[in-house]
Parts: sequence; C-alpha cells; structure tokens
Amino acid sequence: MRRRPALWEKTVRILTISEALPYPPDSGAPQRTYGLLLRLAREHEVWVATRLDAPAQAEGLAKVRDLGVRVESAVYQRRSPAAHLPGLARYALEGKPLELRFKYSKEFADKIHRLASEVDFDIVQIEHSDMAPYLEALPAAARCRRILVFHNVIFRQWERIARVERRPALRARAWLYSRMMRRWEPRYAARFDRCIAVSDADRALLQAANPDLRVDVAPNGVDTRRLQPLPREAGSRRLLFVGMMSYEANADAALFFCRQALPHLRRMVGEVETWIVGMNPPAEVLALAGDGIHVTGRVDDVVPYYQRSAVCVTPLRAGGGTRLKILEAMALGRPVVSTTVGCEGLDARDGEHLLIADSPEQFARQTALLLTDERLCKQIVRQARQLVEERYDWDVVARRVQGIYADVLTGQEGSAA
Repeated sequence: MRRRPALWEKTVRILTISEALPYPPDSGAPQRTYGLLLRLAREHEVWVATRLDAPAQAEGLAKVRDLGVRVESAVYQRRSPAAHLPGLARYALEGKPLELRFKYSKEFADKIHRLASEVDFDIVQIEHSDMAPYLEALPAAARCRRILVFHNVIFRQWERIARVERRPALRARAWLYSRMMRRWEPRYAARFDRCIAVSDADRALLQAANPDLRVDVAPNGVDTRRLQPLPREAGSRRLLFVGMMSYEANADAALFFCRQALPHLRRMVGEVETWIVGMNPPAEVLALAGDGIHVTGRVDDVVPYYQRSAVCVTPLRAGGGTRLKILEAMALGRPVVSTTVGCEGLDARDGEHLLIADSPEQFARQTALLLTDERLCKQIVRQARQLVEERYDWDVVARRVQGIYADVLTGQEGSAA
C-alpha cells in the first residue's frame, strides 16, 4: 500500500452540508454525521450547514456547537405542491429527478452561498446524493474541494423498496424515482472531486454506473468506548428490532418478521417477546402490537432495550448503505440475525459474526439457534465485538476520512483501501 501524504500542513476548513441536524443522533445518517464531526472538530475548523424542520429543533444546535462545530441553519419552509410546479418544470428540463425538488430550499441554498462566500473553505462535503444539487449554491469562485457522501446509493435503495411496497401507487412512484435516479445520480456525482461510499459494494455499484467516478470507502461506525458489552439475562426470549419506522424498508422488515417469520419461531421455541423500537411507526406497524409484540415508537435511549433483549433481528428486504443498528448490537454484545440485504456491505461473515437468513423459515431457525445454543451465542458475540473494535470504531473511520481529505487536497487519486 502506498504511503499517504502528510495529512495537514495548514489549518483545514471543512463545511459539511447536511439534510438534517445531526442531533440527536437517533438514526443512521445523524449517527454517522455526529460521530465524525465529534472527531474531526478536535483537530480542524469545522462548520455544518443544516436544515431544520421546525424552529424547536434549534435546541439541538447547542449540542452540535458543544463539539466545537460552527453551525449555519435554515428552517425548511414547506410549500404546497402547486408552489413547486415552476420548479418541477425546470427540473424536468434539466434532467433532475422531480422528487429532488421537494427537498430543495431556496432559503437554505442562500445560507450556503453566503457562508461559502465569507469563509474560504478547503473542503465542502455534502451528505446524501439527493442533497447534491446544493453544490450549485457554492460561489463560482469557490476554490474548495467538493466531496459527496453516499449514505445509500439511492437508485438501488428505491429499486428494492419498489419490489416490496404493497400499495400500487406508492410502488409506481418508488419505481419511477429509482429509474430517474439511476440515470441522474451517478452522472451528477461526477461534478464532485471525490465521492465517499460506506461499503465496497456501494462503490462497485457506483463505478459500474459511471466508471469515471472517483470513489473511496469510509464505512459506518460505532463508538465502542461508549457502547460496552451488556450482561446477558439468562433464559431471556426477548427479540429486538431497532430502526426508524417511518422509513419504508424498516416498516416492511417489521411486518415481514412478525407476520411471516415469527409464527415459525414460536412453533420452534414457544413464546417469545418481540420489541419494535423506532420513531414514527406507520399504522400497519402499530397494528402489530399485542400477543407478545411491543411497538414503542421513539425512545430517548435504546440501550435499556438492548439490555433486556437476547437476540437482535435485522429482517430487511430493501434499503441500501450499511446498517448502524447491526454495529450497535455487536458493540453492545447482542447476537444478530440478519437478511443478506440487512448486513450488506459489512465485513461480517455468516456463522462467525452473525447469522444470515432470507426466507421466513430460515430466519426463524437461525433466531431459534441463538436463543437455545449458548455456546454459539457467546462465540458470535465475542467475534462480533472484536470486528467492530478493529474495523468499525468511529476513531478508525475518522482516520480513514482524514486520509481521503489529504488525498483530495494534495491531488492524489482515490485509494482502493
């Protein structure tokens, strides 16, 4: 492996443009953004430009500023569909997916432009490819290096959502969005000096779609110092699924597990409790509650739910990126059963760091195995914890990100590491 250049020969000014305030870090994207900001701000000058969905969110701004991060924010002004019509026509003419128009805020773009006009940033990093059009808010004379972070490859994410969506109108909308993003997403990403994917699988997908893209990998992570292995409760039959339930893929996973896998599991091992923990569950997920199934909605702290659980399940059939919920469970000493999609992109091997199953019967069988085989359970927990300490701790990931920044600032080509 080639030797990297010296990382920082001057003070580096970094602007992160984020769709949402990264506090509280209670779902995947805020957890990643917050975890890296915490570490980058220890050594560099860091700003965040973020949208707020409501003025009340401003309370979280102080938490971000406590990291030593300077924050510029704009409250997202929701408008009627009719108010978007002129913009939709322009997006269509420019070949942009129409869904992106609903994510665009002129107020936010103006804030970015003003901030980037006042501060000579070295790096401007945009989180999520559907936020990429805010690149156009930068002043034409800006000398910064531009980086785009793919938390997910959106065209693949929505292709999968379209496959599992049961409602015809929403399935058609998801399919159309995925088709438009497949054409636009990898092409527009070429406007950036570098892209960052969260897995080798996502990098390969992007480069297959556009071989000219320069893509590095900096995985998702977890704070292994803060999240220590929890003691196990002997004989526990509690299962845990954690995820933001307003996200279609998580809602589908909860329904798939409870309706299709859980009946098989109960025939194998008897009664079990299932806890579905995550904000904004839709009506279908709320309706699962009862007969040993608990749907909590948003909770202030997920750790007590991990403490009471015996096995964590990740029964996703759609989605993209990598699941921080799996890394969190591994750090806390809880064994995981996941679908192939659920653990995609993680360097976790079936039978060594977790168990993988895709059909309802297989998923039930693997879950039953972890509930009944104490030796296997302890072995997987130990090896999974070692994996997250070595590969997925936020300190390790932050060093990787700084190496990417150094390459970009010194004109080095992307690394395959």
